[in-house]
Order: sequence, then C-alpha cells, then structure tokens
Amino acid sequence: MKRAIWLIIYIAILALFFAEVEIQIEGAAGWAANLPTWRVEHHWLLDIFWGSRPMTGYHAWVFPFMLLVFHLPAVMLNTWHWRLEARILGAVALFWIIEDALWFLLNPAYGLGKFSPEFIPWHKHWFGFMPTDYWTFTIVGIALIVFSYWRSPNRR
Repeated sequence: MKRAIWLIIYIAILALFFAEVEIQIEGAAGWAANLPTWRVEHHWLLDIFWGSRPMTGYHAWVFPFMLLVFHLPAVMLNTWHWRLEARILGAVALFWIIEDALWFLLNPAYGLGKFSPEFIPWHKHWFGFMPTDYWTFTIVGIALIVFSYWRSPNRR
C-alpha cells in the first residue's frame, strides 16, 4: 500500500508540472480553444468516447504522447506484464484527472470559485461538484493501481 501511495504522490507532482505547462500554453482559453490547431466540434463518437468535448489536434497528439511517456520505464527495462500495464494505465488515468483539476485550481483565470459548469463549457457532464470524468477516471485509476500491487495467494 505504501508503494501505491508514493506512486500517486509522484503522479500528482507530474500532473502539477504539466498543469502549469498547459496554463502557460492555453491561458484562460481551456480545451485548446485559442490554439492554432484543428478541431472537430461535433461527432457521435465524441459523445461516446470524449465526453462530448471537441477533438483537437493538440489533444490528438498530447494524449498518446503522455501514454507513451508513462510506458517508457517498461520499455527501458524491457519488461511487461498485466500488472505493470494496469499500474501504467491507472497512473495515466489519475494523471489526467489531477492535471485537469490543477489546471483549474492554479489558473489565474479560474480558481476554485469558477470550478463549475457555468464557467467550464467543455466539461458538459457533471455529477455533484465535479465533472463525471473525474469520478470515473479516479475510480478506475485507483482500482487499476490497487490491483497492480495486489498479491495473489499463490505468489510470494
């Protein structure tokens, strides 16, 4: 359990740094609204897989880039197994949620006072005080990380 907690702390540090980079890139215009990139505003697949948010060239490249970055240790160590993949995918899920939340909290144009649907139109679905993606990816991310550290009775 201690290893999982240290992993989550490290993920939060990575998310903090990336949130600050994105704040410098995007400013107050979230979801790459003012970036010189292509956008697909409406498509039925976006409703299913993307939370009804637009797909942008920025996101089409940054999401797989970060997925590859999180897989780098496995490639460098030339090792792979299902538990490691679960840990990596769980880490990526938590990274994006923490990063997104920090983007709002640390962005001078937002802060905690503007963390609501009326100020954040690209998060279209909310449950309680957070976008539904936050709930889903946090639960899935933590479950994958816990599973990845879980020892089966047959293993030492």
